[in-house]
Order: sequence, then structure tokens, then C-alpha cells
Amino acid sequence: MAKRTVVRPWRASGKPAEPVLALADSEPELVLAADAGGDGQHAKPRYRAEDLIYGAWEATGRRRVELAREALALWADCADAYVLLAQAASSREKARELLEAGVAAGERALGRRVFAEDAGDFWLIFETRPYMRARAALAAVLWRLGRHADAVEHQRELLRLNPRDNQMLRYRQAHWLLELKSYDELEALFATYAEGRVPGFIYTQALAAFARRGDDATSRALRAKALKLNPHVPAYLAGRKRLFEPRPDYTVFGEESEAVDYAAGVGELWARVPGALTWLES
Repeated sequence: MAKRTVVRPWRASGKPAEPVLALADSEPELVLAADAGGDGQHAKPRYRAEDLIYGAWEATGRRRVELAREALALWADCADAYVLLAQAASSREKARELLEAGVAAGERALGRRVFAEDAGDFWLIFETRPYMRARAALAAVLWRLGRHADAVEHQRELLRLNPRDNQMLRYRQAHWLLELKSYDELEALFATYAEGRVPGFIYTQALAAFARRGDDATSRALRAKALKLNPHVPAYLAGRKRLFEPRPDYTVFGEESEAVDYAAGVGELWARVPGALTWLES
């Protein structure tokens, strides 16, 4: 079977000191060129603003912010512009304010009919993507601000609007629900997204089963499945192998790059469940 590679083209290099908003929080599975649907010659302010945004995603630093502000000056409902400004915000509270404005802008741009008639097909409709990006980024910032229930609710709604989950939010939602010990909802999430060959998801499912019911047949079966899919994970979770920075720009299922990425993102959750790391290797 061919190995599958997951590429994260927008991951920042190096390890920033607790970023206000990480790129990965607002740009999951980003395919901006496909969103444009045109040749850049549109005359309407909306399309001119979107053209600026496509350039802004590629820009860095001050230029990125300048382009985002220019886009908003052309079209006040440009949700992606708020996401870009939030990435450059001086504080999480400021990022939250910008992202809430971005979500509101996205709602205005789409209109009520889209939410009523197209729920379940969001993201497939290109025009919904800026709204989805802004709301996913808002969820991330709210979680970091300690507003956990609000963060989970935003992602719950995003998964309702787009059950295909092109943004891959189910993984973050699983980690958050586990941290909150919302086991019933977590098990429902696992049932909805029954992924037989995504090692990280299976490891998290095994941890959830152990945290809730201890060492039983279900948790042992999930542990065995996870270890078979990627045997490298326990060494990184236990600290026997050192995590390296920057985290991999891409991961290969079943290999050490995936183990590093998973342990760096979820290691604290494993450490918080008494006996989990010992059980994993027993």
C-alpha cells in the first residue's frame, strides 16, 4: 500500500513563543487559487478585494497587513482580511475582536439563505470558505483565552455546516473534548468519523477509552490498532526520544515524522491522564 503524506504548507518555521494565532489555526487545507474562480480582472470591489487577499496570503510582515487593510477598504465584508489582521494582532483579545468581526463579515457576505439551504455543503461552495476560515481561527483563539465551551461550540457548528470536514477540525475537536472530559460527545465524534487508518486519531481514541473506562477490551483493542499503525509514537510521548523543532512541514503516516507531530500536539493530554503512558507501553 502506498504511503500517504499530509503536507502542511502554511506551517511557520521555527517555534514561535505562544503565537496569538498560529497559521495552521486559520489556513487548514487552504486552496486559495481555486477559490478565486476568475482571472483577476473583476471590476467589482468584492473581487478586487479578493485579488488583494490572494496576494496577501503570499506576502509577509507589514506588506501582508497593508494588503489586508486595502482589501477591507474596498469591501467591508472581506472575512479573510480579518483573519490576516488577527494573525498580526498584538494580543489574543485583539485577535478575538478581529476574528469576531471576520465571522460577522462572512455571515453578511453569504446571507441567511446560504445558511438555511446549504448547511451540510459548506466548503464545497467556494464563497463559504472565508467564513469557515475565520470561524475556525476564532475557535482557536477562544480556546487559548480559556473560553473552552465557546470554542467547542464554534467547531461543533462548523462540523454541522461541513460534515465532510475539509478543514480537519475533528482532530482538534477530539483533543478539546477529551480535555474537557466530554466523553459522550467525544464518542459520538469518533463514531461519525470512524477512521481506520489515521494513527493519530486512533491514538486519541485509545486515550479517551482508557481515560473513561480504564484498561478494558475496548481500550486494549484501540491501543493495539494504534501501535500497529505507528509504533514510533510511544517513545516520543514518553520522552525517550526528543521532539525536534521545527515540527515537520509534512508527515508520512506510520513514520517518525507523524509520531513527532502527534506527540508535540497531544503529548500534554497523555501526560494528564494518570497511568496512560505506562498503559500504552504495557
